[in-house]
Amino acid sequence: MRQKICALALTFVLALTSAGTAFAAETPNAVQSKLALIEQDTYGREQTGALIDRINRLERDYDGSHRTGSLMSRIDALYEEIYTNSTTPSILMDLNAIEWNINHETSMRAVQERVGEMETSLLGKTGEGTFKKRIAALSTASFGTKDIPVVPVSVPADTLVKISLVTPVNAKNLKVGDTIEYQVADDVFVNDALVFAKGSRGEGTVTKVRQARNFGRNAEVEIDFNNTKALDGTYVTTYIGEEAKKEMEHLAMAAGASLAGIAVLGPVGIVAGAFVRGKNVDLPAGTELYIQTKEETTLYGVQTTYDSAAPFQSTVAQQSASATDGDYDNSVYDDAA
Repeated sequence: MRQKICALALTFVLALTSAGTAFAAETPNAVQSKLALIEQDTYGREQTGALIDRINRLERDYDGSHRTGSLMSRIDALYEEIYTNSTTPSILMDLNAIEWNINHETSMRAVQERVGEMETSLLGKTGEGTFKKRIAALSTASFGTKDIPVVPVSVPADTLVKISLVTPVNAKNLKVGDTIEYQVADDVFVNDALVFAKGSRGEGTVTKVRQARNFGRNAEVEIDFNNTKALDGTYVTTYIGEEAKKEMEHLAMAAGASLAGIAVLGPVGIVAGAFVRGKNVDLPAGTELYIQTKEETTLYGVQTTYDSAAPFQSTVAQQSASATDGDYDNSVYDDAA
């Protein structure tokens, strides 16, 4: 009996030790993965060096000051202001709106690169200061006000979104689980508000692949087009339903037989099945398809009834940029940050 009690006690101690080790291993991983995501979207790639220095740099570049608290709380605060639309639109929402207003298209490039290119395009040179101040100056240059005309919009279920493949869909080269990237091909407006912008990315997942064989066996690829990024950065659940299929039938008439085999499988867990009788499924990059929203969703959109002359208000923009430059104080940072 004493041996059994000792064994149970030892097992309990080992279990606690294992749990503690797992928690200790999990926390750094969570810190690293979230930090890497923010750096990828900000600078174009994950940074190297001490964690504190990397967090300091992000806080300096976005806010101009350093926070206190744990590593995770500081990263969470950065994540909140960059990605989350709550009481105010996120930084990425504002940046997407400005980029669309300038180029009528958004991109997936890093914040640092996008801000610099838009400053050069609008103001003739890159600005100085935090990303938030530089984005505010760009907003004034583009919209005529630093407050972007953002409104909450109820997007109905089955709203159609035209997309263009970024990843080619070829049955010979795909396997189940592969990611298919695509981008929004045309702007989508709801009640005069832009909710999906041309250039926004989405991701689908290959759920079935069957090669074409002799004797008339069709090649078959099934793709779940499940996540499409809206203008405000929200990933919206999308799929190929009956409305999308009808639109693609019209596309097939103009695009040729490559789209004629698109079919809808369902009704539960609807995915897109591309069927080409007697030969390989081969949809090259740039092939246009239609998807639709799966359920009603509330998103932030940009009201498009603003003054059309606002993008050309360069004088106001230059004044705003000068004021912004004057507010920036490099002395609050040390070299390590």
